[in-house]
Amino acid sequence: MPPKKKKPDNTARLELKRALKEGGLKSLYVFHGEEAFLRDSYLGKLKQTVLPAGLEDFNLHTAKGKDCSIDWIEQAVDCLPMMSERTLVLVTDFDLFGQKEKDRDRLMGILGALPDYCTLVFVYDLLACKIPGQSKLAALVNKAGAIVNFQRQEEKTLVSWICGRFQKAGKSIDTMDASYLVFLCGDLMHDLSSQIGKIAAYADHTRVTRDDIDAVAIPQVSAVVFTMTDALARKDFDKAASVLADLLHSQESPVMILSVMGKYFRQLYTARLFLDQKRPKAEFAALWNMNGYYMEQQAGRLLEAAGKFSLPWCRYAVRRCAEADAAVKSAPRGQDGDVLTALLVELASGRRVAV
Repeated sequence: MPPKKKKPDNTARLELKRALKEGGLKSLYVFHGEEAFLRDSYLGKLKQTVLPAGLEDFNLHTAKGKDCSIDWIEQAVDCLPMMSERTLVLVTDFDLFGQKEKDRDRLMGILGALPDYCTLVFVYDLLACKIPGQSKLAALVNKAGAIVNFQRQEEKTLVSWICGRFQKAGKSIDTMDASYLVFLCGDLMHDLSSQIGKIAAYADHTRVTRDDIDAVAIPQVSAVVFTMTDALARKDFDKAASVLADLLHSQESPVMILSVMGKYFRQLYTARLFLDQKRPKAEFAALWNMNGYYMEQQAGRLLEAAGKFSLPWCRYAVRRCAEADAAVKSAPRGQDGDVLTALLVELASGRRVAV
């Protein structure tokens, strides 16, 4: 059974959003998380709120990674503002929670006595943020400020955001096609923003269509492999073989391709079980976290495809993908693609198996 996808906890981010609009910013923040686009957007708004226009050079103090030290942080937070009510100290990729005990004690002294005129922000960009469960320093940060995790957003939120971005570009898109764009290009807002810009520039009409998306958007590998495997399950071998050839020609990792293929056939096997037990599509979609407009449609396609295969064959396909994965990882350099091609031909035959 696939793991249940956790709903993003946006509490700290929403509190920050409210403070940026209504006032009441804290003196200390830690920004981290996969959604760099959202993080940078909030960081930009924070700069605009704290720093008067034209005086950024006097009141913004920044340091990155190895260029930063506890001594530098202590000196930066003590700098008085110039022609402004506040200063902003921005520290990027400093391992706040990974310091030695002596240094952590010193940091706790600094962070526990921040001057009223200073806003101190630790940003984790390239460095992973690891917060110990029983950390006194983390408890202090949460008490004096806030730890904001910019997580990947739910599809419903992304669809609304995509529609808004197209509207700003003078275009419109329906929710199903916006959901398709998430499926095709992934759920990171930076990547989606880039694709939205290209699609909006390409479309020669106000309403953006699926054809516009397919014409210029660069799909993520998982979406391409899903298309290939779906074609295979629908017994469209020519299309499946063509997609695989393109993937191998573009030097995509066979291990990655097999990973997505394996997931697809596990879903197909589950769909076959659901059909045999006459269980509803909504339950199948929820089991595989297939939420959202387009993915709910994909759940229906999987159930339809599963109806064309026996349960033993679906089980066999899952096992063969696992065996091929092991073979690819042990294959001599340059021959891993042959393992994939042979698997595709074997599964395309759809032969009866006794399992």
